[in-house]
Amino acid sequence: MSEADKSFPTAAQLDGELKRVKNRREFWRLLYSTVASLVVVAALAVLVSTLFLPVLRVTGTSMTPTLENDQLVVCRKTGSFEQGDIIAFYYNNKILLKRVIAVAGDVVDIDADGTVYVNDEKLDEPYVDELAFGECDIELPYQVPDERVFVMGDHRETSIDSRNTSIGCVSEESVVGRVVFRVSPFKDIGFLD
Repeated sequence: MSEADKSFPTAAQLDGELKRVKNRREFWRLLYSTVASLVVVAALAVLVSTLFLPVLRVTGTSMTPTLENDQLVVCRKTGSFEQGDIIAFYYNNKILLKRVIAVAGDVVDIDADGTVYVNDEKLDEPYVDELAFGECDIELPYQVPDERVFVMGDHRETSIDSRNTSIGCVSEESVVGRVVFRVSPFKDIGFLD
């Protein structure tokens, strides 16, 4: 073989180089499509969680024992609420979680020992460990205004809620949604009643 023949690549070398270039192109094409797919899925997840199923972190102890500090919960956007529902709502650029006690038109009364009556019927509240009158500066009995809900925390002694004029009844338009599912901690995952 002459010196000139050694400088030209062989057919096998050319085939090998061609495969390497094709593999590189295929790798970048696959990487691009994977990243694009992940971006679309992430965008859809953010959109769904923002518009339909917001995920929230519980802060504070006003909903103990039902919800503990630092648990994650999922809300479902809905426009109708019933007595006993746990809702998330905006208050002073924060999101608070409380339980619906009464809806528009209902009359709420609370005894000195913390027993709650709605429309002269005593509420059965198995979710409350200890009754307490709490921080109440509203005049009782209290009729819930139109398009508002009366809410209270499950930990009645420490909860600041509709019993206090600083929060008052919650307008339906400020409600983020109804809390339906606990995501964490792992041992407590499940639907909320």
